[in-house]
Amino acid sequence: MAKTEFFDSDPTVIAKTKELKREIKKLLRTIEEDDDLSVQTINQLQETLSDFKRATIKKMAKSCSLEMLETVSCPEEFRCPLSKELMRDPVVLASGQTYDKLFIQKWLSSGNRTCPKTKQVLSHTGLTPNLLISDMISKWCKKLGLETMNQYQSNTKSNREVLNSLLFKVSSSNLQDQKSAAKELRLLTRKGTVFRAFFGESSDQITRLVNPLLSLNQDEHLQEDVITTLLNISIHDDNNKKLVCENPNVIPLLIDALKRGTVSTRSNAAAAIFTLSALDSNKSLIGKSGVLKPLIDLLEEGNPLAIKDVAAAIFTLCIAHENRSRAVKDGAVRVLGEKISDGLYVDELLAILAMLVTHWKAVEELGDLGGVSWLLKITRESECKRNKENAIVILHTVCFSDRTKWKEIKDEESSYGTITKLAREGTSRAQRKANGILDRLRKAMNLTHTA
Repeated sequence: MAKTEFFDSDPTVIAKTKELKREIKKLLRTIEEDDDLSVQTINQLQETLSDFKRATIKKMAKSCSLEMLETVSCPEEFRCPLSKELMRDPVVLASGQTYDKLFIQKWLSSGNRTCPKTKQVLSHTGLTPNLLISDMISKWCKKLGLETMNQYQSNTKSNREVLNSLLFKVSSSNLQDQKSAAKELRLLTRKGTVFRAFFGESSDQITRLVNPLLSLNQDEHLQEDVITTLLNISIHDDNNKKLVCENPNVIPLLIDALKRGTVSTRSNAAAAIFTLSALDSNKSLIGKSGVLKPLIDLLEEGNPLAIKDVAAAIFTLCIAHENRSRAVKDGAVRVLGEKISDGLYVDELLAILAMLVTHWKAVEELGDLGGVSWLLKITRESECKRNKENAIVILHTVCFSDRTKWKEIKDEESSYGTITKLAREGTSRAQRKANGILDRLRKAMNLTHTA
């Protein structure tokens, strides 16, 4: 009979006890051999013994649970279809199937958008607590005299109390309380999923988190910790992304952080926008907020600590067509062109420019910036196939939109055979675009000869 585990098997507990044993033996030898014993060594031994005691108790508790369950058959409806273990936090997916929250969140966070059991495409990725199954599991545990589930629920309750206490402090009027609570929330949401998940239960908790940033006199360290906590929360799942983005305070605060935060704060604000923009419904909402202008300004500054997060945020936002016109209007083409022509962050920025040239004004600005020459140079000299592809995609649009650039492209082809070479050796997309340009040039030459 298979054993039913209430917690994931954790070999690190066993490894930890062995490591602590070795450390205790080492310290005891030091005490025995060292005549000039320091108080620090004794304190270290006390701390190690305390750690060993906690690890041993944890190991015994786990073993006890397994022994008690050796002869118990767990009802199948209590098992998570993914982990095959007793569910600790049963939730219902859009397909109607119930899973343990931790495991289905991992499934969704990996980019899956289907129900693991039915293979049905999900209409949304929201999770609803299955209170009926949760209650049935609790009663089943109680009937067997098992306390593991109750202990889990107790831990959950304890974690909620910690969160509420920290949110109370962070939204207080005392700056030191705000700063210490924000720092703790940043650490807790970075370490694991539990506290991130709690923030996904109510928009009110997000409002309480950002409350101190609504003040005119805000501390830069407090701002950094709150903004970074928002980033951590947003990483969790689509439900969190939706709640964070739709909170009326969040996007304005992220914009403010982009404009006047520390470099770290500005970078994390850009990363948060990138993460939130991964949800399609958020792209339009964020784009309308005016966030592209401060992102483009930050891109122009070119701080190496922030530029990749900024580029990722702009790229993801511009997947939505309506945001491309906003980016062009806010000066993105000029900034991108100047950076690329200087050879800076070409990989990231060329991909953005390849999207923006679908807008007619972007093509016009690119021509004024002398973009054709450095795009041809990238196509000719770059060793990166993706960069060659993006450069020829842009040149293809320019070629079909601006006849005044045909001569420059034709001269490049006559001198180096750049387009022909790419038509033979490029990626499949690059080959299509290169052949399109060559066809256009041939037709233009034929028309000229006919005339």
